[in-house]
Amino acid sequence: MPAPPSPPRRTLPIIVLDGLVAAVGAVRRAVVGRRDGSRLAYVAIAASLGVLLATAYSIVTVLSTPERLTPVAVGPAGSGPATGPVATATPGGQPEPSDATPRTSTPPVSTAAPVAPVPPAALPSTGAPPATTPAPPPSVPLGAAFAVEENALLSYGAAVTIDNPGPAPAPTWTLVVVLPRESLRVTSVTGARASRDGATWTFVPEGDAGRVPDHGTVRVTFRVDGAAISATPTACTIDGAACTGLPD
Repeated sequence: MPAPPSPPRRTLPIIVLDGLVAAVGAVRRAVVGRRDGSRLAYVAIAASLGVLLATAYSIVTVLSTPERLTPVAVGPAGSGPATGPVATATPGGQPEPSDATPRTSTPPVSTAAPVAPVPPAALPSTGAPPATTPAPPPSVPLGAAFAVEENALLSYGAAVTIDNPGPAPAPTWTLVVVLPRESLRVTSVTGARASRDGATWTFVPEGDAGRVPDHGTVRVTFRVDGAAISATPTACTIDGAACTGLPD
């Protein structure tokens, strides 16, 4: 023999509504049974009925829409919405798992290699060789010639001609004249600056005036106090080379 069918399951909203209907009926019977009640009692009973009805409506509404019971996650100020799963209630009282999964955006990783600097384009060759500084011409030793130009009783005049046979001017030189005695003096020097060390007299150029041009000459003149017979130089050199024209 088959088992009798079980009565349908009563849900929580139906139970609440049945209870409220029963409460309303009991209040109504109490009000109808009291004929001698004051007006204030009727007002209080009516207000109680209104509160019961509002409460019943709120409970039924909330239970019929369980999504209103879902808690809202409140994050700190300025943060985005919560990304965690949220559990919601179902009409049967069982939590319904949420299929929302947190999604985070990952910036793309650049794998491009750094760009090497492009070298400047080479200038086109014009075919002309690079300019070079010409080497200075080789120096050529200077020459000098000694001569007595004016002979007096107690002095004489002398001149030394410095010759430059080279292709470049000679800005400096050194002329050395050695007299036979230290007591002899040299005066009236032109074309050079003279200095003395005993009987040795040294002549050097005096500014640009003593510059010997290429293939040219300069003259140095001076006067020696003493007779030419016994006071002529015993030695004469130009940059270490012997002068010509000295008496034997």
